[in-house]
Amino acid sequence: MLGTPHYLIDLARIGRNMERIAALEADSGAKSLLALKCFATWSAFPAMRGAMAGTTSSSLYELRLGREKFGGETHAYSVAWAEHEMAEVATLADKVIFNSLLQLDRFGPMVAALPQGLRVNPGISSSGFDLADPARPFSRLGEHDPEVVAHALGRVTGFMFHNNCENADFDLFDRMLGQIEARFGHLIGRMEWISLGGGIHFTGAGYPLERLAARLARFAADHGVQVYLEPGEAAITGAATLEVTVLDTLWNGRNIAIVDASTEAHMLDLLIYRQSARIEGPTGPHEWMICGKSCLAGDVFGTFHLPAPLKAGDRISFADAAGYTMVKKNWFNGLNMPAIVLREADGGLRVVRSFDYRDYAASLS
Repeated sequence: MLGTPHYLIDLARIGRNMERIAALEADSGAKSLLALKCFATWSAFPAMRGAMAGTTSSSLYELRLGREKFGGETHAYSVAWAEHEMAEVATLADKVIFNSLLQLDRFGPMVAALPQGLRVNPGISSSGFDLADPARPFSRLGEHDPEVVAHALGRVTGFMFHNNCENADFDLFDRMLGQIEARFGHLIGRMEWISLGGGIHFTGAGYPLERLAARLARFAADHGVQVYLEPGEAAITGAATLEVTVLDTLWNGRNIAIVDASTEAHMLDLLIYRQSARIEGPTGPHEWMICGKSCLAGDVFGTFHLPAPLKAGDRISFADAAGYTMVKKNWFNGLNMPAIVLREADGGLRVVRSFDYRDYAASLS
C-alpha cells in the first residue's frame, strides 16, 4: 500500500468528464480550454488532450506550461501583464487577452501579430462567495462599461466574459447570458470569438447538457462567433482524492482525529471558503472531528459521522481533491507535500511525483 499523504488522480474518472466535454463540443460547436488556475497536474494531460482544444492561463508560467505540456490552443490572460513579460507571451500564446483598455493600449502593439481580446465584466455572477465574485463592488476584473469596451473595436477580435462560479443551475446561466446579450450584444456581433469562461458545472450529475449545448449553439449563431468555454472544476469533477492516515486521536468534548495532512497546506480552499471536506462512503453513528497536523488551530477538515471509531493507522479518503488543491499546495509548517499518484485505466497506481526535504529547502533561500 502506498504511503500517505498523496493525491490520487483517477484517469478513468477524468475520462468520463472528457466524454461529456466532447459531447458538448460536438453538439454546440464550442471549444473547451482547460483552466490551468484550477488544475495543472500535467501528468494527467494525455487523458484530456483528445477532448479539449487547449489551455487558458492566468499568468506567464501557466501560459508556458500549457504550451509545453498540453499543446493545442493557448489563450494568455492576466489580470495585469508586466512589460518584461510581453516578449515571451508573444512567442507562446495563440491569443492574448487583456484585462483593461489601458493594458490593451500599452501592450497590444507588443503582440500585434496575435489575435487579441478584452475581458468584459457584465456586472452579474453566480458566485455565492464575495471573495470569488468577479462582479463584486469595485471589481478590478475586466471593463464593465459598454462605451469603454467599444473603444477596443478594431483592435480586438474577441471578448472574455467570466462570471460563473460552480454554477450548476442551467436556468441561471441562461438568464445571465441573456443579460450579457442585452447589454453587450451590439459589440459581441462585431467579434470573431467569445469566451464564456469557466465555472459552469456541466459535468455534474443531472446537469442538462443538451439544453446547454443548444443555448451555446444559438448564441454562436445569433452573433456569428466561435464560442470558447474554460472548464476547470468541470474537467476534473470527482477525479481525485487526498489519501491520508490517522496519526492520533484524543477527546476534548468530542472525538478528535489528527491526520498526516493539512487543510492549510494541502486543501487550502476549505479554509478560504470555510467549507468542510467530503468523505465518500457509508455514514454511521460515530461522530469525529478530523483535523490536520499543522499548528494552525483551525486546521480542521470537518466533522463526520462514521461507521466505526477512528484509531491511529486508519486510512481516510477526502473527495474532490483535484481542483484548486495541487495548484495551491504549500510548505506551511515544513509539512511534506502529498505525493501525486495516478490510477491508470487498468487500475494500477503510478507515483508520478513525490517530495522531500530538498524540495522544501529549495523553495526558500
